Amino acid sequence: MSVVLSRDSQVRVMEDTVTNAEKHLGQFCSMLAAYTRKTAQVRDKADRLVKQLTDFANTEHPDMRATLRSFAEDLAKVQDYRQAEVERLETKVISPLQLYGAHTKRAEIKKLKQVQKNEIKQLAKLGKLRQKSPSDRLTISQAETSVQRASADASHTTHRLGERIEAFQKRKLTDLQKIFLDFVTIEMVLHAKAVEVYSSAFQTLENYDPERDLEDFRAKMHGLYGHRDARPLTDTVSSPAVPWSLTGQSAQTALRGERREDEETLEASAEEDLRGRGRALHQ
Repeated sequence: MSVVLSRDSQVRVMEDTVTNAEKHLGQFCSMLAAYTRKTAQVRDKADRLVKQLTDFANTEHPDMRATLRSFAEDLAKVQDYRQAEVERLETKVISPLQLYGAHTKRAEIKKLKQVQKNEIKQLAKLGKLRQKSPSDRLTISQAETSVQRASADASHTTHRLGERIEAFQKRKLTDLQKIFLDFVTIEMVLHAKAVEVYSSAFQTLENYDPERDLEDFRAKMHGLYGHRDARPLTDTVSSPAVPWSLTGQSAQTALRGERREDEETLEASAEEDLRGRGRALHQ
């Protein structure tokens, strides 16, 4: 009976392992999917901001116009990196977590429980026979054989499932390490690139001198037009680097695709560099 209790304890550990994996990995998947959707929403909001900046720049005086156009370009670049972040989160984080619904061993645990119940049933039957018919050696011997067969089946099934659950646990731990390393790396790449681009935007905005546009404004107020042109930009002079100078979401997607092809090698290099720095700091 002590062996039966020991196996029952093993089954509880295995069942808890599978139940916790199903529960928490499912929650991770849902939360990270929501996180990715929010990131995509931020990207879309920033897209609209870039469009608004471009439209407004076309109504302003020359220096402000150039400054806002440059700022809009930098902001658009960050959204390209954010789009890459969304795609990588879906591929490297969410998709692997979704697979864990198929990896769990609940059906096998259920089968093992049935085998254990049969073992307990045969033991109980043998105990009753020994009490009611202690002299019926043939029936008792047959019952003992049934108990031995049930115990061997339970032992074999427990051992085999234990090996599978251990392999599942090992894969789960390794996968979680990789999934969250990928998550952190994806975020590090985005923020490193964003800091680089925003630093350029900061410098552009800081270098803007309002006085030059004020001079242009005063000249217009007094009807004195000089060589500086304050008219809105037309489509023929809009910057091709700003995707929102084109119309429609398809144009944005096409330009992002072109830019992504040029940046893949750089981003892969940056990702490897950030991984190396992370390891060095850890050591």
